Amino acid sequence: MRLGDVEFEDFVRTRGPALLRYGYVLTGNPDDAADLVQEALLRLSDSWRRVRNKDNPESYVRTIMARQHVSWWRKRRREHVTAEPPEGSYLDDPASDGLWDDLAALPRRLRVVLVLRYYEDLSDQEIGDILGISRATVRSRVFRALSVLRVDPSVLERKQA
Repeated sequence: MRLGDVEFEDFVRTRGPALLRYGYVLTGNPDDAADLVQEALLRLSDSWRRVRNKDNPESYVRTIMARQHVSWWRKRRREHVTAEPPEGSYLDDPASDGLWDDLAALPRRLRVVLVLRYYEDLSDQEIGDILGISRATVRSRVFRALSVLRVDPSVLERKQA
């Protein structure tokens, strides 16, 4: 096994879950998301030596995934024309039916830290770097956002008005 192979495996191991979430957001289907990630990683493995020295190999993979998804969508669109709309939307967890509504009701600054922390699984430092704020500010915003979500929903509605 060569050094480049080890680096590629480490990249896949560490960023694989985030790529799978991104694939799910693109496709709306966990099986298609897994296929999309697999196809993108196969294409990345061919050019890993060139890409690994770039600033952000993950953005390269996400671009591959987006382009591949569009390509698949165009092919499928021609193959599966139906009068019926597709099945209903997918919720991450049936117990969290109101979760997305509650998140949408939060102010943008509070909502973004929760999504980056719990949906993208980023650390305080990574969130701070993305948003240009300190780790303490990230923790403070997460605390405030969770406090608002724990309050009675009618209080949340009054804050929006």
